[in-house]
Amino acid sequence: MAIDFNTAAIAAMALWAAGAILGVFSGKNAGLKIPGYILSLTGSAIIAGYIAWYWNFLGRPPLRTLGETRLWYAALIPIVGFIVEFRWKIGWLKYYCMALASFFLIINLMHPEVFDKTLMPALQSPWFVPHVVVYLVGYVFLAAASTAASHNVYLELRSKNNDAGVTVAHYLSILGFVFLTFGLIFGALWAKEAWGHYWTWDPKETWAFLSWLAYLAYLHANSYKIDRSKLQWYLALSFIVLLVCWFGVNYLPSSQNSVHTYTKG
Repeated sequence: MAIDFNTAAIAAMALWAAGAILGVFSGKNAGLKIPGYILSLTGSAIIAGYIAWYWNFLGRPPLRTLGETRLWYAALIPIVGFIVEFRWKIGWLKYYCMALASFFLIINLMHPEVFDKTLMPALQSPWFVPHVVVYLVGYVFLAAASTAASHNVYLELRSKNNDAGVTVAHYLSILGFVFLTFGLIFGALWAKEAWGHYWTWDPKETWAFLSWLAYLAYLHANSYKIDRSKLQWYLALSFIVLLVCWFGVNYLPSSQNSVHTYTKG
């Protein structure tokens, strides 16, 4: 099982790297652009195929542990980069997205999981899959937004105009915020069914709410006509709050009694 994942992860990262190299040099040789796309898309297809196989192997959606969610993250975030290039003709974001996907695959390579087919009773709720999937998609969009914002900050420091990149970061943050909102709602409905109450200020719930507030603050600032380019620093750093919610909160002492301990691993 571990060898199968290692093979899929290494093959995907190699294809992403090769696709990125060809993409970078396609500026000088247009004939390299299509092969670069094919290699990059094949890398994503390998991870998607592995998830499908893994789902069948487990007999349940692979969404229970952090390692399993990292698999989905690695499959989804390059797709956002491809969509942005198709929609806004901005090619650089997909390279960052493939690098982020590789980063999470490397974490899984360094920390192999104990593969467990079972689901605790609370996870057998029909709200389990919608809640986790919606959150994952939200995290993917917001990671892409923060990555784009970081690149925008870099260009601003070099006194280069990047209005298109700022626009992309803004729209990605809106999409991510919408999914984050539905994730909170689905989570509350799930909690009501599984534990009898919508909200308990569990550590994970608290940080999820803080994450939602962080991006709500960005959208409010934008609505007050604050220059979007001046908000790129804030948007870039906001993803840190999401990372604490996703990973960091599991290492807090208060999380030991959390109802979300099933997400560890």
